Amino acid sequence: MVEPPPAASPAVDSGALDHLAVDPDGFEHTVAALCARDGCSPVEVVGGAGDLGADVIATTPDGLRVVLQCKQYAADHRVGSPDLQRFGGTCYAVHEADVAVVVTTSSFTDPALEYAASCGIVCVDGAELEAWTGSAAPAPWAARAEDATRGLRSGTSCET
Repeated sequence: MVEPPPAASPAVDSGALDHLAVDPDGFEHTVAALCARDGCSPVEVVGGAGDLGADVIATTPDGLRVVLQCKQYAADHRVGSPDLQRFGGTCYAVHEADVAVVVTTSSFTDPALEYAASCGIVCVDGAELEAWTGSAAPAPWAARAEDATRGLRSGTSCET
């Protein structure tokens, strides 16, 4: 059996990190580029029809599997609880995330944040995305890495 070639690493130049200048598919690639910039390898963009909630899957330098859902929304279109619930139903059980992250260009509703907190999903809003992009904040999985290595995933249930 012939093995497929490994996925190419995302570009990490300044244009690759400009999440405001791209369409939703491009936004997934900018998030993947941020993951690659911050040491993840491999990094795959897997979003599209049938993605079951995962847009980007990355492996951190210390081996954690990070599953990211990307929501490129206008500032007045907040990410709601239904979005988090759909992702929560698959990020751990289907995609086997050690760290689950939802990244948006906008913000989250309070019910969405409450649901995410109950499931251990990291929420990155537009301001936090800007800080991460500008290297003014650590990668979103950094805060969860200690929890994940202590087995947060095995004790988490987010099924809807």
